[in-house]
Amino acid sequence: MINLLPPEEKEHFLLERKKRIVIILWLLASFFLICFILILFSIKVSLQSQVEIQKSILSEIEEKLKQNELQEIQEKISSFNLTLEKLKFFYQKKISFVEILEKISEILPSDAYFTDFSVVSSDTEEEPGIKIFLSGFISSRDSLLEFKNNLEKESDFKDVYFPPSNWVKSTNIEFYADFKINL
Repeated sequence: MINLLPPEEKEHFLLERKKRIVIILWLLASFFLICFILILFSIKVSLQSQVEIQKSILSEIEEKLKQNELQEIQEKISSFNLTLEKLKFFYQKKISFVEILEKISEILPSDAYFTDFSVVSSDTEEEPGIKIFLSGFISSRDSLLEFKNNLEKESDFKDVYFPPSNWVKSTNIEFYADFKINL
């Protein structure tokens, strides 16, 4: 094919062709740039959604940990409160054993003495209180009866018990007794 166009027209067509190529290349570059931006935007949105999901999971775990810590602290506080209540009860019900020994000594006849003195605390609901166990030596049955009657007369003592074996001998008696203290 022979091109009979003048050189200016040829140049003009060549220029037009180059413009079209530049426009096409520019459109292709723009298209790829827009596609690249959209891909980056979709990656950003996806990562943000993953971050939000991880943040919500983290906040749930932190909330559970806080609840567990609070529960542990509440259990410790309850335990301490229970201990304090027991201590408070103990100190409110505190009994002076020196006073008890003084009262028993005042009641004890002069011809008697103790060989054993035991105190047992009973914290059961059926029998709360303190029980005293005594054993000793007394010279006569009459002194033993006097001691028993004096214990029963004392308002701080209740359920005074002397076993029948105490009453077998008439002299040089090894006696046993137990009673409760009124709280």
